Amino acid sequence: MRFFNTAGPVRPEKHYTIPALSRFNLDEILSLIDQEKYFVLHAPRQTGKTSGLLALMDYLNQQGNHRCLYVNVEMGQAAREDVDAAMRSILAEMASSASYYLQDETVKQFWPDILKTTGAYEAFGEMLHQWALKSSLPLVLLIDEIDALVGDTLISVLRQLRAGYPKRPRGFPQSVVLCGVRDVRDYRIHSSQEKSIITGGSAFNIKAKSLRLGNFKQTEVQQLFEQHTEATGQDFEKEALELVWSYTCGQPWLVNALGYEVCFETKANRDRVIPITAEMIGNAKENLILRRETHLDQLVDKLQEERVRKVIEPILAGENQPEQIPQDDLWYVRDLGLITIEGHSQIANRIYQEVIPREMIHTTQLSITHESAWYRRSDGTLDTTKLLLAFQEFFREHSEHWVERFQYKEAGPQLLLQAFLQRVVNAGGRIEREYGLGRMRTDLLVIWRYPHGLQKIVIELKLLHKSLEKTIKDGLEQTAEYMDRCGSKEGYLIVFDRTPDKTWDEKIFHKTILHQENELLVLGM
Repeated sequence: MRFFNTAGPVRPEKHYTIPALSRFNLDEILSLIDQEKYFVLHAPRQTGKTSGLLALMDYLNQQGNHRCLYVNVEMGQAAREDVDAAMRSILAEMASSASYYLQDETVKQFWPDILKTTGAYEAFGEMLHQWALKSSLPLVLLIDEIDALVGDTLISVLRQLRAGYPKRPRGFPQSVVLCGVRDVRDYRIHSSQEKSIITGGSAFNIKAKSLRLGNFKQTEVQQLFEQHTEATGQDFEKEALELVWSYTCGQPWLVNALGYEVCFETKANRDRVIPITAEMIGNAKENLILRRETHLDQLVDKLQEERVRKVIEPILAGENQPEQIPQDDLWYVRDLGLITIEGHSQIANRIYQEVIPREMIHTTQLSITHESAWYRRSDGTLDTTKLLLAFQEFFREHSEHWVERFQYKEAGPQLLLQAFLQRVVNAGGRIEREYGLGRMRTDLLVIWRYPHGLQKIVIELKLLHKSLEKTIKDGLEQTAEYMDRCGSKEGYLIVFDRTPDKTWDEKIFHKTILHQENELLVLGM
């Protein structure tokens, strides 16, 4: 039985899969190898890098013109900047990989003596030199998780590769591929030995090119899910497949995780006669977020980095100042997979759009004492007016205290409202979010289930810019447009006024405005 894979390299005999080499520009990679180039392949975590490298190794070895080895150097991370200990583990792993993949015992036979004779700062390069001399075919080395190495260990590996570069192809690997999450240009390596920061570009200035592995295309997502239908007979409704794409934008782990959750983890859906619907995909998405799967946890952990905060904070706040974000930081966060910079900077997909603010407000949400029962009408619907007026009072009393708790203070008002809403809505609904750099607003769609139906509530958040009248006028248009797009009959506009010299009495108001045949409640905060 095959299934959707969410952990480790893809194995076609066990997993639904897109052929790994089809996701590369294979002609370009082969051309770089033929030209004896050293280059970088990078992509966010769990996008298929390792699967691609293993497939490339198999392909090159089957062609018979090279001897290609894949080696993962991540185990050297535990040694931190103990270069001797790290090099010992890296060489041992390289020997094990050569023995397993190539049935070649050369590295295993020679590395201990080479390490003893040359020392840790030369052993890796010398071992590659000796192996290349003994090999009947040019060597190609694929180094995975290179950016997991730390400090002087990483610097030593990069410099040993650079030192051996002139000896290629007879006395050193003809081509080396460095693979990791980040491009080598983004390495900011602290050297304890040299008491300085070394950039990856200076330590590895022989790089010919940086290639980036992208997400699945929409056709590939459909192809992956069709494999499940072919194997089991279980169909996916068209709207369900469209929603998978809408939620994930083709991020490979998310695509597979949604597929596994909805087809294998959800017990009721294991009956293959039952077609998979859009509602089932929505429930699967919520389950992944609530369980805080490892992939999502790793993603959120990056939000603590200052370089990441500089990029994500203005996106969460909907600011209109992209020129203030350093370009290197923008590329770095893009390489982590958190954002896309096509058109304008925005969070990479709808699942990440929900995960990021929900993670930031998690502890705040738990600390808020308001209960959903307080805002539930007798028919089970949500009394949103009562809820938002309660938040208005809560915000006036507690905002300065609560916002200071957030690492992302510029987005603090929006995050605090989302924490308040999440606390209440968790009992019977969910919140979908839209925001981005330059949008000047955040769109929230509250979806609330009650005994006789589904309530869709649009809440538009805006920061006061220029005049209040202009902000409200623009906000009403945006709220009405979002309501129409979501099929909602209930809309609210919230204006956060952060002008420092105004009193609270000047900032706080609420009034109902008739706009395009819709009664919209406008609240000042």
